[in-house]
Amino acid sequence: MLVCFLLATVVSVGDARNPLPNRIDTLIAAGFPDFTKVAAPPADDAEFCRRVYLDLTGTIPTAAEVRSFLADKNPKKRTALINSLLNTPGFIRRLMWFLDVTLMERRADAKVPRAAWESYLQTAVTENRPYNVLVRDLLSNDGSDPKTRAAAKFFLDRDLEPNLVTRDLSRIFLGRNLQCAQCHDHPSVIDYKQEEYYGIQAFVNRSFLFPNAQAPTAIIAEKAEGDVTFVSVFDKAKKSYTVTPKMPGMKAATEEKPEKGKEYKVAPAANVRPIPLYSRREQLAGAITSRDNPAFARTAVNRVWSMMLGRGLVNVLDWDHSANPPSHPELLDLLAAEFVSHNYDVKWLVSQIAYTQTYQRSSEVPATLTDVPADRYLVAIMKPLSPEQFAFAISQAGGQPNGNGALGPFRSMFGARPGEAQDGLTATLDQTLFLKYGGTVRSLIAGRPALLAKLTTDDAIAEELFLSVLSRLPTADEKRDVIDALKSAKDRNAALAELTWALVASAEFRFNH
Repeated sequence: MLVCFLLATVVSVGDARNPLPNRIDTLIAAGFPDFTKVAAPPADDAEFCRRVYLDLTGTIPTAAEVRSFLADKNPKKRTALINSLLNTPGFIRRLMWFLDVTLMERRADAKVPRAAWESYLQTAVTENRPYNVLVRDLLSNDGSDPKTRAAAKFFLDRDLEPNLVTRDLSRIFLGRNLQCAQCHDHPSVIDYKQEEYYGIQAFVNRSFLFPNAQAPTAIIAEKAEGDVTFVSVFDKAKKSYTVTPKMPGMKAATEEKPEKGKEYKVAPAANVRPIPLYSRREQLAGAITSRDNPAFARTAVNRVWSMMLGRGLVNVLDWDHSANPPSHPELLDLLAAEFVSHNYDVKWLVSQIAYTQTYQRSSEVPATLTDVPADRYLVAIMKPLSPEQFAFAISQAGGQPNGNGALGPFRSMFGARPGEAQDGLTATLDQTLFLKYGGTVRSLIAGRPALLAKLTTDDAIAEELFLSVLSRLPTADEKRDVIDALKSAKDRNAALAELTWALVASAEFRFNH
């Protein structure tokens, strides 16, 4: 009987007539006993409104937008809001930030200026370019055409350093941090082999920057010869192995052998960039994004899931191996398969996740729930705002919707160190001082007191303040505190400025609930 139930569940979940959000929720619920009895209820409208604005547009809603959503009696208003936000310039901006940090991990803009890179990403997101097409473009562009040079940033701003590139190709696109397999098979992860590391490196080992890696206008060149060999540091016999280009778990790339003397389209010479007849690097883009390479789609959906839910199904994102299985294996397989069948459409994937009960669950832990394992999604995970979200949210709270001018200071203060996988989750002393005394934050919220002062009653001021900053109405106690503070203030404008700052600097504001 149990077997029949499980089979029926699998059929139901896999039924294409069953909307994907429902199937996602079914698989999440199957991952914990009595899930529906113990999981948190749906987030209230105010919590959902703030969350979805931050996740889909990168900033908080205005007070008017919160009021409108709270007053809306349409039972399908959440779906309507999601659909609306997905078609705003804010969504383009938000997805640009996500792709930038995913692909470049806050590295310095060395050979491709930020403006050109962001323009490239903006065009790609505006066109809703399939993710596999975007990645193929990034990995095949050589940077020689000024009109398309921005696409080569992935390689150019890593100086095409073979070990760095090999590590990041495996981490970012395959979900496998093979760095420790450079010198030997991974000591603790049986799946990560030295042969895999050098199989990836063989795609790029013949490539180099021309005329040199230091030139800011360098472009990618390639030799027609050169094999990859490796020796394990643990092998006392020091046996050497030669590998050809190969993605982990796939067949080796087919390599053409041109006639002797005809290896180059442009032969190497003094001050001449060589271009081989057969390019190993050009095979890389197709090999990574191939439908025969399940790791590519699997890693992509895991990263998008993490963006929306605050945690990957595989956690940590670049630690996908048999000893660290997904929290919900069937769900990851389902998302990857659907992503491929929908032509690697990131916007579509974001929408499907946003529609789910899983995404819309409250972050408040029910009193009856004493143990809350993060990987079961019983409650919504509290997500610290990214530097970009933080800058734009504070600007919005201060009545200045465009936070572009604050991006630099917030990225410097709250962003991860260049090349690290993710931004820091714990506040440092410098960050605390930046929020408390920094001129950047104070200048961003300087306009809010004047806007609040236009209101006729202290009661209205309290409501507008909380709606503008925290995207919710104040509690009775909070409203009373604001009214009391204003009544006792000698300088109302100064008091309003301090009240605004206090909310902006609060832990509630710093996190997406």
